Amino acid sequence: MRYFSLLPLLMGVVLLASCSSAPDFTPKPKGYNRIDLPPHRFQELPGNRPYSFEYSKEAVIKRDSSYLAQPNWINVYYPRLHANVQITYMDVQRDRRLYNKMMEDARKLTGKHEIKATAIDERILKTPSGMRASVFELSGEVPSQFQFYTTDSTHHFLRGALYFRTATDNDSLAPVIEYVKTDMVHMLNTLKYK
Repeated sequence: MRYFSLLPLLMGVVLLASCSSAPDFTPKPKGYNRIDLPPHRFQELPGNRPYSFEYSKEAVIKRDSSYLAQPNWINVYYPRLHANVQITYMDVQRDRRLYNKMMEDARKLTGKHEIKATAIDERILKTPSGMRASVFELSGEVPSQFQFYTTDSTHHFLRGALYFRTATDNDSLAPVIEYVKTDMVHMLNTLKYK
C-alpha cells in the first residue's frame, strides 16, 4: 500500500523533469535532391540500321528484348539517370495501310497517358534536313513524359518515347527530364534514313 501512495508523487517528478529539459525545435528548410547533370556530348549511332542519329555519350545502346521487338528496335539507356528512350522502327514499304496503322498506333500509345496526364502538348518539329516530326510533351504523373514520331511517308517510320525506371515523382525528375528531352531533340535533328 505504501508503494501506491508514492506512485503519484514519482510520476509528477518525472513529468516535471521531462518538460524542463525539452530542446528548442527549429524547423529545417525544405530540401531538394542534388542532381548533377553532365554536359551534352554526342556520338554517332553504331551498327547497320536503316536509320542513324547522334545520341548522348552518357547513354548506351541496347537491343530491345521485349517479345514484340522488331530487328531495328533499340533502347538508348542512361545508366546514371535510370532513363530509357525506346526507339521503334518500321519499314512501311510504300504500304498505305501499314503506314496508317503505324500513325494510329503512335497516337494510341500517346493517348493511353491521358488518364494521368494533366496536359499533352503536341508540336510539329522541322529538322535541319527538312523532315517533320510530331513531338508530344506530357505533363503530370505519366510514365512517359516526352514522345515523338517521324516518317518519310513511303518507307520509314520511327518512334521514340522516354521512360524512367524509378518511382520518383516527375516534379522531382524535372531537371533530368529536360536533360534527356534535349538529347532526344538532338537525335531528331541528326536523324537520317538510309
